Amino acid sequence: MMFEDTYDWHGPSSDPNDEQIGDIVSPATLDTGDDFDAVLVGEPYDGAVIGRKGAREGPEAIRTALEAVKSHHFDAGPLSNLGDLGNVTFDADADVSVVQDAVTEATREVYTNAHFPVFLGGDNSLTVANVRPLLDRDASVGVVSFDAHLDCREPTDGPSSGTPYHQLFDEGLDRLAVVGARHFETSTAYAEFISEQGGVIFTAKEVGRDSDQTIDFALDSLTGCDYIFVSLDIDVLDETAAPGVSAPTPGGITTRELFSMLRRVASDPRVVGFEVVECAPPLDQDGRTVRAAARAIAHALSGVTERV
Repeated sequence: MMFEDTYDWHGPSSDPNDEQIGDIVSPATLDTGDDFDAVLVGEPYDGAVIGRKGAREGPEAIRTALEAVKSHHFDAGPLSNLGDLGNVTFDADADVSVVQDAVTEATREVYTNAHFPVFLGGDNSLTVANVRPLLDRDASVGVVSFDAHLDCREPTDGPSSGTPYHQLFDEGLDRLAVVGARHFETSTAYAEFISEQGGVIFTAKEVGRDSDQTIDFALDSLTGCDYIFVSLDIDVLDETAAPGVSAPTPGGITTRELFSMLRRVASDPRVVGFEVVECAPPLDQDGRTVRAAARAIAHALSGVTERV
């Protein structure tokens, strides 16, 4: 089985007028995926994490938090018509490269049979599997990565959560824009690698100065790309807002900045997929990281809603 149905969606409110996202998500299959404006896909895996583990519990916790989020956005209107394909099934004890290959088979099917996939991670290593199917197309592909880190280490000893963008550039990725990177959270060699590949880096300080302008600059840097994938490593948020990650650090962006940028970028018709990675519920405090991840998905979907 490629997907396993693991979640029973329902809105927990007793108020009949209080529509929640749990009320508008229906089970989906590859045969019905095209009927929905967007489909959720769980990827419960943290076998490639360099630091603290726990992200394999992300998909279920994010779903639980998301189902209680109200469906209405003041500007975009209500979300609707969402499906859930369940979790991708694979051998989580296999080598990371084997897991990446196995998940890639599943994500190829998702892109073929669904309008807009939202991947619920899981660790950052599966960004490779979520972007690879786009690289198979005869088109230019770019990624907007909301992340405190650059994740472009050379996979000398095999893939990890720190190697996805080195792998993707090796496999044909055309452009990368990193948004929210932290000073003193990377090495000079990795910053130079991104620059050498034609990528651009926008720091958390730049986001704080003007988040709308920053995301516009990021999208401008991907001019010429036919398809754009959006990756959210939840550690892009300041550690006060997202303590439940592998590597929480101070100096990150705020939830309000993130939500605004996600809606803005997701409204671009070139954006064809979205992921949330590195949300680790066992490391969280008061569920704040999981709640931030769930609302990030809602805000991204509000941008997609304006396109459909």
